[in-house]
Amino acid sequence: MKVTQFVKQHRDDWKQLEQLTTMMHKKKKKLTGNDIELFHKLYQKTAQHLSYSQTYFKEEEVTPYLNGLVAKSHNLLYKDQLSSMKQFRYFFTTAFIGLLVNQWRFVAAAMILFMIGVIGSFISVFNDPLHMYSILPSEISQAVDPEQLGEADGMIDASLMSASIMTNNIQVAILAFAGGLTFGILTVYLLVYNGIIVGALAGLFWHYGMTYEFWAYIVPHGMIELVAIFIAGGAGLLMGYKLFVPGEFTRMYQLKTQAKRSVQLLIGTIPLFVIAAAIEGFITPAAISLEAKYAVAIITVVGLILYVAIGHALLKKSETTSN
Repeated sequence: MKVTQFVKQHRDDWKQLEQLTTMMHKKKKKLTGNDIELFHKLYQKTAQHLSYSQTYFKEEEVTPYLNGLVAKSHNLLYKDQLSSMKQFRYFFTTAFIGLLVNQWRFVAAAMILFMIGVIGSFISVFNDPLHMYSILPSEISQAVDPEQLGEADGMIDASLMSASIMTNNIQVAILAFAGGLTFGILTVYLLVYNGIIVGALAGLFWHYGMTYEFWAYIVPHGMIELVAIFIAGGAGLLMGYKLFVPGEFTRMYQLKTQAKRSVQLLIGTIPLFVIAAAIEGFITPAAISLEAKYAVAIITVVGLILYVAIGHALLKKSETTSN
């Protein structure tokens, strides 16, 4: 793309951001929610344009112009007019959902890779339970005992367990995301490997005729936890794919652009991990009926669906307003 074509294609967005930045700097009027959403959207687009311009038009006048515009916009982004609470609300109600909708194919790919591991190991252990000793890590295969499931209900330090689980899950998510730097190879491995563990355990409990009990201890926290892992894994796959197939751009440009999107997807999973860890620490091991545990799982699924649906509606409203 030539610099003239680049400028012609995006100058309207730059002028609109410049006008909005000037208006906000002079405090000509009180900001509305739509102003904030439009400003944030234009700022993100212009920041990407700056990255592209720095790569391909480093010596052209457009690069310092965009650098100055992005710098002024960035400074305004952290002033009182755009409070941290408004930014927080905007990100989790609109921006994160927009990223999720745009990159759903990579999230779906992460889920498929996980399910490949689940199905493969489940079939293996279902056919011969002794296979679990060659599939599962020794600390898991030697510790698991289907006949003791539920015996520790109500006797676990829930707060300590919740914190430990949340830390572990976030570490897995960060690794799945960072695996994108290996062209997605590490991400693929982590997703399949975690699926293998779940599938092997499911196969073992099926062999003992305790499938209903097993899933009652998995799905309350598992539904929301797996969604978060799929999103983090999808972020890693997105980055890995763009590095592997950079298209007409350089790999360095793709890394700058896609890493930013992937980091935002990863950040968006943190509240999901917090909720999942709280459920896994306080509800999953609680001395309540299996039906109550399944009810919690249903509530989490409905909550996730409503969150995405409402966020998508807000996103559509924002796009309509800005256009």
